[in-house]
Amino acid sequence: MSRIGKLPIKIVDSVKVDIKDNIVTVEGKRGKLSQELKSSIKVRVEDSNIIVERSFDDKQTRAFHGLYRSLISNMVKGVSDGFSKSLTISGIGYRVEQQGTSLFFNLGYSTQFEYVIPEGINIRLDGNTKIAVEGIDKCRVGQVAAEIRGLRVPEPYKGKGIKYDNEVIRRKVGKSGVKK
Repeated sequence: MSRIGKLPIKIVDSVKVDIKDNIVTVEGKRGKLSQELKSSIKVRVEDSNIIVERSFDDKQTRAFHGLYRSLISNMVKGVSDGFSKSLTISGIGYRVEQQGTSLFFNLGYSTQFEYVIPEGINIRLDGNTKIAVEGIDKCRVGQVAAEIRGLRVPEPYKGKGIKYDNEVIRRKVGKSGVKK
C-alpha cells in the first residue's frame, strides 16, 4: 500500500462529496471542484471519510494512488478553507497596483507589466509591495503565484525582485575590486 494513498481523508461537515463514473466532485462553502480519476483508482465514502483504493499493484498505479489521494485531500481543504500564497516585492521603485481585473507591475524595466487575474483567483494587495494570491484550487494558486514571481525573479546580489514571503534568497558577494 502507498503510505499516502492508504490514509483516509476526513470530510468536514460543510463539504459534500459526490462520486460518479470516476469523477469526484467536492462542494463546499467556497465553491466546487471536480477531478477525473484513472480507471484503476476507486474512491468510496465511508462514514465521514473518503477512502482511495487501487485495482492493480503495478508501479504506475501505486504512484497514481498517492497522487489522487493528495489531489482529493487538497480539494476538500480548498472548498472548506481555501489556499493562499504571499509574495513580497523588494527593490527601489518596484511596486504593483490593481486596476479592475489586472495587476500592473513596475519592476525596474522601461515598461510596465500587465498581469490579467485568472477566474477563480482572488488577489489582495497590502500597500504596493505585498501580494496575497488566494483561491480554492491549490494548483492554480501556486501557478499564479509562480507566474507573478517569474516577472522579476529575485537576484542574488541585492535581493531585488518578487519573492515568496517564506523564501530565503542566498546572497552573493559582489566584486571585490582589483588588488595591486
